[in-house]
Amino acid sequence: MQSMFKAALLAGAAWSAASTMAVAQTYDAGGPSVEELVVTARRREENLKDVPVAVTAVTAERLEQAGAADITVMQQQVPNLTLQVARGSNSTLISFIRGVGQQDPLWGFEPGVGLYVDDVYIARPQAAVLDIFDIERVEVLRGPQGTLYGRNTIGGAVKYVTAKIQGEPEFRFKGAFGSYNQRDFVASAKGMVTDTVGLGLTWAKFDRDGYGSNLFTGAEHYNKDVGAIRGTLEWSPAENLFFRLSGDMVQDKSNPRHGRREVQALDFLGNPIAGGAPPAGVYDTYAGSGDYNRVEARGVSLLGEWDVSDTLTLKSITAYRAGETNGTIDFDNLPAALLDIPAHYNDHQFTQELQLLYTGERMQAVAGLYYLNATAAGAFDTVVSQANLTIATAGHVDTESWSAFADVSYDLTDQLTLSVGGRYTKDDKLGRVYRQNFTGLRSPLFGNTLAVPGLLRSNFTSSKEFEKFTPRVSLRYEFSDDLTGYVSYSQGFKSGGFDMRADEILTPASRDGYEPETVDSYEAGLKGFFFDRRLSLNTAAFYAKYKDQQVTLQTPVGASIASQVLNVGQSHMSGFELEGTAFLAPSLTANFALGYIKAEFDEYRALDLTATPPVVRDFANSRVFQNTPEWTGAVSLTYTHDMGDHGRVVFVPSASYRGDFSMFEVPSRLDQEAYWLVDASLVWHSADDRYRVGLHGKNLGDETYRVGGYNFPQSAGVLFGNSVTAFYGPPRTVTLSLEARF
Repeated sequence: MQSMFKAALLAGAAWSAASTMAVAQTYDAGGPSVEELVVTARRREENLKDVPVAVTAVTAERLEQAGAADITVMQQQVPNLTLQVARGSNSTLISFIRGVGQQDPLWGFEPGVGLYVDDVYIARPQAAVLDIFDIERVEVLRGPQGTLYGRNTIGGAVKYVTAKIQGEPEFRFKGAFGSYNQRDFVASAKGMVTDTVGLGLTWAKFDRDGYGSNLFTGAEHYNKDVGAIRGTLEWSPAENLFFRLSGDMVQDKSNPRHGRREVQALDFLGNPIAGGAPPAGVYDTYAGSGDYNRVEARGVSLLGEWDVSDTLTLKSITAYRAGETNGTIDFDNLPAALLDIPAHYNDHQFTQELQLLYTGERMQAVAGLYYLNATAAGAFDTVVSQANLTIATAGHVDTESWSAFADVSYDLTDQLTLSVGGRYTKDDKLGRVYRQNFTGLRSPLFGNTLAVPGLLRSNFTSSKEFEKFTPRVSLRYEFSDDLTGYVSYSQGFKSGGFDMRADEILTPASRDGYEPETVDSYEAGLKGFFFDRRLSLNTAAFYAKYKDQQVTLQTPVGASIASQVLNVGQSHMSGFELEGTAFLAPSLTANFALGYIKAEFDEYRALDLTATPPVVRDFANSRVFQNTPEWTGAVSLTYTHDMGDHGRVVFVPSASYRGDFSMFEVPSRLDQEAYWLVDASLVWHSADDRYRVGLHGKNLGDETYRVGGYNFPQSAGVLFGNSVTAFYGPPRTVTLSLEARF
């Protein structure tokens, strides 16, 4: 609790300072003020200041001015958030909020942070690094959102909200050209074609050469080849009826991202392998497992809204999504297959949600039902050439989930509002796991029909049922029209499942699967405006208890890898967050954010496979949270120069900070030291805002920093070639953007 008290004191000190300044200074009324954002964090439109949840909302205009390429840019603007491209991929998303998330994108594992596109839940992280186009805003909800969102929002939720169709038909064309032969094109047509029908169609293509090269095959490494299309039909047959049919598809044909070897490769005798030293460039590789990669995701959704009366609205959200992934990860980063993983995944999901929204004079409420039916499947080979061995793994997980939820807010007085909510969730899961040794390089699953079958390591089908009620309660007090405070308690829940890498020989209990995990979160916050609304501040202090925490472990044992997904025990997290916007001058605005978190394990019980025989031990004193820097921060300025009939120029310099963090629960040489990223954008707008020209510089300091890695060092099994590989964030880039609207 000591960390919690420190966090509260720091947050309180910030508010005290702001309040003192507000009393000590005055400004002329009628001047510019901070925009009051409207969000849908509680499934209904509310002013951000009035929502008793820690929410960051970034508008499309702000993202475009900063030259944001995809949603991972939110990591540089939101406190205590990790949102980046997953290790060994080009478009798979990894997300953590306040220490809670999921790094492993294998089928069957579910994220701890929910991703929603127009309120449609995206169950799989593949192709989820969404490019920024045709949006209205992005919202990040921090802390458990187990009442209104429920499905895997134990850490929080990220909402990608697309722009609605309105006004006369408009055509928009945008091109971007920059470093590493970047060539991006976005074309869209959108508008009302009749009084009741609106149409929208957007096509996008994003291309870029690699930051590095595959020095063995000559292919581009860290390149980008992504195409996307989105279509929308909106229909309002009556004033109280609205329908929206949307469809989208994303295809990623970028080369596989193999990473960079960080240490000298060793053979099975422990001797250095010729040519096995780390390449000079951090974006280069010697990987020989192949240059083929294809990821595709597509979906369709239907939204229906019926305003039954002035106070009652019925909403239905029906959606279907599917995807496929075919690729390879070269863990050893060498031409030989010391540790190569060819893989393919496929998934599909159907969801149906019904919502009933009530808005009365003193009460507002949302209630609903949610259903999900999903299957995630796949296969991969673990190819170990030094043992002439391949371990074939395949399987699938079927999930059927039902839930009912409600959230009611009641104004006890003109200033005090009580909100109470709850969600009941029931998940049925069926897991099928197959794992077998083969003599030879690659198994029949990946085309080697001559491979000789060997030891059958796993071959089982299991089912489990999980159910949980997750409550939420909050009190919000309106000190004035400009200042609101709240306290809240919420619980998040993520169901258990089955390890698709389960090895019944090394870990017999793995066929029984793993249990759910929960987070109990306590939060207090203040949101408000000062200096005649020229300064906004949003703060939150939190304390959370993490129970039955799910952790994925992969430990080399001889020529095999023992995979374990364990409920290791419990931990706690405490910290604070501060965000704000300030008008420093008529043409100068500042945005800033600061986050602090202290996350510690109280218990970490796992099987010690290095002991003979293996025993269960408590490793709490030697384990840390992954992807959770203690400090995060960001600051940006927006300077606007009005040139009258010649338009206006907007200059946006920014800097973001991430403290030291670990890639895994066990500290390793892959851990990343603290670093700063400095960006800047200069954008010209025509007087009628039909034309824009922008110059955007990213990572201007050319900072070298890791965003992921794989760790199979010599001490764990030299048969894997001492495979310690890392993946790096983008280097310095400069982009020229051109946009026209007609």
